[in-house]
Amino acid sequence: MLYKEKGSKFIGFAYPVDQESDFKKALEEVKLLHPKATHHCYAFRIGIKGENYRANDDGEPSGSAGLPIYNQLLAHELTNIFVVVVRYYGGTKLGVSGLVKAYKETAKLTLESAEIITKELESEVHISFEFSQQNQIFTLLNKLDAKIIDFKTEERCTISAKIKLALKENISEQLSEMQNIDFNFS
Repeated sequence: MLYKEKGSKFIGFAYPVDQESDFKKALEEVKLLHPKATHHCYAFRIGIKGENYRANDDGEPSGSAGLPIYNQLLAHELTNIFVVVVRYYGGTKLGVSGLVKAYKETAKLTLESAEIITKELESEVHISFEFSQQNQIFTLLNKLDAKIIDFKTEERCTISAKIKLALKENISEQLSEMQNIDFNFS
């Protein structure tokens, strides 16, 4: 998304991120796309409640770039997102209030034009069971639309799967009723 103010150009980008390494990779991509930009200011929020976050002014006056971007993430109630605003200096100083307005507006326009993906919360379940119980376990996981992450088949098998958080109690009850099964959630 492009925003112009007194000759300066502000270009916004939004990326889905699940961990800090995702944001670092996305930032490098933007820096490769715009190597001559004056600034690459950004903010990200990661986690169910956005508990992992950062805002960076990249050389702009303190609080004039990263924080306005971050506040747009809060205003739009988004998490697991990274927004970077690239600035090409146009020769006229905007002042702190002008920068705040420009970075805020660019982040806002970027988020409004982005496709917002809503994901259902998931929990990871780890199940240990006898080899003879495979069919029973797979039937249960399939019925609950679980995504299998890892499966090790030995005398005692182990499986890790992601299930919808809303189904956690349901699977706990069903697994508790089975013989020779150990399970836990992470």
